[in-house]
Amino acid sequence: MDKETLQNAYKECLNMAMSHYENFPVASRLLPKHLRMPIAVIYAFARRADDFADEGNLSQEERMAALDDFSNKLHQLEKNEAVDDFTFIALADVIKQHQLPISLFHDLLTAFKMDVTKTRYANFGEVIEYCRYSANPVGRLLLHLNKKTDEKSLGYSDAICSALQLTNFLQDISQDIEESNRIYIPQDEMEHCGVSEDDIRNKVTNSATRKLIEFQIRRTLKLMQAGAPLGKVLKGRMGLELRMTIMGGSRVLYKLNQQYDDVFSRPRLNKWDIVWIIYKAIRAK
Repeated sequence: MDKETLQNAYKECLNMAMSHYENFPVASRLLPKHLRMPIAVIYAFARRADDFADEGNLSQEERMAALDDFSNKLHQLEKNEAVDDFTFIALADVIKQHQLPISLFHDLLTAFKMDVTKTRYANFGEVIEYCRYSANPVGRLLLHLNKKTDEKSLGYSDAICSALQLTNFLQDISQDIEESNRIYIPQDEMEHCGVSEDDIRNKVTNSATRKLIEFQIRRTLKLMQAGAPLGKVLKGRMGLELRMTIMGGSRVLYKLNQQYDDVFSRPRLNKWDIVWIIYKAIRAK
């Protein structure tokens, strides 16, 4: 692989990361400079695969074919075969330089394929299984980039990433059902609280939906807190970045819990919330 081709591949990944930036910490100035490009490449891989699963007007068969193509390209990387695709050119270099487990990228694709085929989750175990593929691999990849892969750190990371994924679900309940006909709240817990799919679709706020959502929030916050020690295990900028992410997720959960009259609206963080997040992240013990 010539140097110019590799540099162009990295540039394409960085441009994609910067133009599509959401919750992934690509653009953060807190990140150590040497990790920004590898993280941008990971993001570009995940962003493209996610678009196959969710964006545009592709049929289910076309979405699965695109994701299968990504799986095949990963298998080519495993065999040290060249892949003529900018994301995989850069990804091959990142995997080699940082000794990243390629299985974690396969896990992400498993989640995106689930997005195409699965719209309901019978119980919390199924939801957590989804998080294992959709969110936890990202945290584990970041730990590999930071050379911090002991079992305790990986466990903390899984708890944080799963909690962040659950927080996103709670923010996007209405959007998920309206745009994708997906409900990530466990079906057995909806039934236990007396909440129907129509209640969610129609954004009904009553004692039953409050009880259901409050339970989801409490459980998610406990999971977030279980992983919080990782914010002190990681040192320097990466540790501060992680603590801010944890505090940001916790703040969203707090604001969700305050929405007594409309449990389905998406909370917005204001400047005072940001000040609180920074203060708590710096002062965290």
